[in-house]
This record gives sequence, C-alpha cells and structure tokens, in this order.
Amino acid sequence: MPRLTIAPVVLGALALSAGLSACSGAGGGGGGGGGGASGGATSINVLMVNNPQMVDLQKLTADNFTKQSGITVNFTVLPENDLRDKASQEFSSQAGQYDVATLSNFEIPIYAKTHWVADLTSYTKSDTGFDQSDILKPMTSALTVDGKVYGEPFYGESSFLMYRKDVLAAKGVTMPDKPTWQQVADAAAKVDDPSGMRGICLRGQPGWGQVFAPLTTVVNTFGGTWFEKDWTAKVNAPEFKEATNFYVNLVRQHGEAGASQAGFTECLNNLTQGKTAMWYDATSAAGSLEATDSPVKGKIGYAPAPVVKTDSSGWLYTWAWAAQEKSTKKDAAWKFISWASGKDYEKLVGTQLGWSRVPAGKRASTYANPDYVKSAEAFAPQTKSAIETANPDNPGVQPRPAPGIQFVDIPEFPDLGTKVSQYVSSAIAGQGSVDSALDQGQALAETVGKKYQK
Repeated sequence: MPRLTIAPVVLGALALSAGLSACSGAGGGGGGGGGGASGGATSINVLMVNNPQMVDLQKLTADNFTKQSGITVNFTVLPENDLRDKASQEFSSQAGQYDVATLSNFEIPIYAKTHWVADLTSYTKSDTGFDQSDILKPMTSALTVDGKVYGEPFYGESSFLMYRKDVLAAKGVTMPDKPTWQQVADAAAKVDDPSGMRGICLRGQPGWGQVFAPLTTVVNTFGGTWFEKDWTAKVNAPEFKEATNFYVNLVRQHGEAGASQAGFTECLNNLTQGKTAMWYDATSAAGSLEATDSPVKGKIGYAPAPVVKTDSSGWLYTWAWAAQEKSTKKDAAWKFISWASGKDYEKLVGTQLGWSRVPAGKRASTYANPDYVKSAEAFAPQTKSAIETANPDNPGVQPRPAPGIQFVDIPEFPDLGTKVSQYVSSAIAGQGSVDSALDQGQALAETVGKKYQK
C-alpha cells in the first residue's frame, strides 16, 4: 500500500500541534564531524523517553559506547508525554539541538515525509556489522518510507491474550491455540466472579494510545476501519459499532472495577494481583508477569490476539532511534544508533543486568539466543510470532489510506482518537451509548477525511 502523502496544510498543523503527545539538507550517510548540536565533534545530544530499558542504556553508555567510540552522549530523558511534545517541537522546527531522539513507528513515517528525520539507508548498507536483515521485517517495514530506512528499533512489541492457566482449568475452560473474540468472551463469563476475580481486563482509559490501542485492533478484525481507502470516514459504520459494542459490553459485564479509567498499568496490576483472570494487551507486559518476584510467575498462558474476520489482529509498536535531518553529526549519530540497536548491546544487558531486561522484540537473533530464550521461555515464541504476523499496511478486511494497526498514521489521529476515546470511555462508565459516541466520532472523522480528499 502506498505511504501517505502529507499536504502542506497538514504540515502546519503538525508543527503547531501538541496532538503527538498522548498515552515518536543532507541525507543519511551525509556529514559527520562537528557543528550542529552543542558539545563538539565527539559529542552528541540524545532526546530519550524515560522507560526502564532506556534508563538501563543511559547507565551503560559511558563505560561501553563512549569508552569504545570516544563519543560522549548527552542525554535528555523525559516522561513519554513530555518527550512527544519536545520531539514534535524540536523536529518540526529543525532546531538542531538534538542529534538523535527516540520516536515511535507512529511519528517516524510522518517525520520522514516532512524531511525532519534523516535517511539512514546508506548506513544500514555500509555497516554490515549492524545486520539490518536481522531486524524483524514488520519493524523494518514500519520504519521505512518509499524504500528508505528512517529509524532503527530499540525494542518492539505486539499484542496478545494473557490468561491464568490454573483459573481457566479449574472452570473446565480450555483456551484455543488461536482464539476468537467470542471464545474469549465465553471464557470470561465462565470464570467471572463478581465478588472476587473478574473475567478479563481491557483498557477503558481515554486516550488514542489507551483504550483505542486494543479497541482499534478489535475494530479491524470485526471488519471495521476508521477510514476507507478514499478517506471516507467509517466510525459509525455497522462493523465499527459492532466491535465497539462488543468491547464495551465485555468489559462492563465481566471486566475490572473502574474500567473507564483503567489503562496498561492498572490491568497489569489487576492480573498480577489476582483480580482478573485474563488480559488482552501488549506483549511487553509478559516480562513483568514472569519476573522473579511476580506472584503469577509460571501461572500465565499466552495466546495470539483474538480474531473474528482476519487471520491475525495483534498491533505493532516500537520505540526507535531517529537522527534529526538538521544534525551535522550523522556519522556519530549512526554509531550510537547502531550500538544501541545492535546485537552486542543486547548481550551487554543480558550479562550485566540480566536477560529479562534485554530490549527484545526487534531482532530474529534474540529469539535464537539460548540465554534469552531460557529466561523468556514462557512468552518469547508467542511474542516473536505476534510481531512477525503484524501487518501495518493491511490490518483489516479492506484497503487503508495510511499505515497503522492500532492507529491511523496521520498527524491528526492523536487528536481525533483521543476525542472519540472520551466518548467511548463514557459509554464504558455507563454514561451514554456506544452508538451515540460513534455518531459523534463520525462527525470528527469526516472533517479529517475531507482534508485528505481535497
């Protein structure tokens, strides 16, 4: 499917918008050396999200990367929402303060079209030690525009169903190898105890990256879509309504307490603390569930994202490294990127910090490493399979005008998705109907669609 083309009017909206905060000259191979961001020729500035894996990298950089390369790395580490705001301001203005930033597969394709991030393709071809072919294909695809690579993943994830094997077995419920959403709903009803452990946890918190992350995958597999190929909005179409009613009814009838305000963290806590029997969410959650001190370690089963009309429905997400187009230190930036996303860095984390802390989900070789596989044997094969079957260019039953599984990769989506999510969260809280929520969402989506149709 062709990548989206962004109209000039949209570029202006993106440069000024804070919508990218929710819940990432010379081309690549061009100039290295001094100039650009402050710090001199042997120093680069990196803007980075404060996730645990990134904090590990920050601690390991001086004694490893800097010692080996002679390049000092000056980190600015921010919470996710602040990071997205800062990155949007920095890259849209091409201020040149930062040479490298962590961006997601939502931002990078958009920024590539606007020439805000550097083309890294020549580096990937000349740096044979990096081994671009080892990067999982869906990750490379998600960070590639018009055949050119603009980002390298630090870690990646998809989504799958997590469930308490012992609880389901006690109720005589067998989880299919490839469950449908109706089978999941039936299982949730059978194991649900309104006075104790609830059947399932699903995000209900407002936000394009909260409730609509899992919900949009449900919409896809039910046959719905935010937009058709010609940008016709379909938010209140029968398939979108059916999927959303299913999701809302499931979480209202058999879901967690306070579902309308529950996000990733709340559902993780619920499953860990024995408050829910199942959870559909990010594959990255498995590391916490199987941690040494987790009370549910060894008790969790992992199944593919439930489906209805599609063969698979798991999402695709990565925090990735991108170099600012304005930077005149692209050679040094690539050295850092290739180290941080490289095989040797994963081995460094495994040997020094423990294999459970390896930033996985991006390289095929990770899943052939016996040390990692042993530490993650409960979920590693399922995670790799989920990522490899994710298809951002064709996630549903109809052609799409822009890539994305759990989002639509256009600058307007954070604002659109967040506004519609507020209506859906209200329906989960029992304040209004799904049909009314999506009718309101349709009006908003039509405004966005008409911009692109023009």
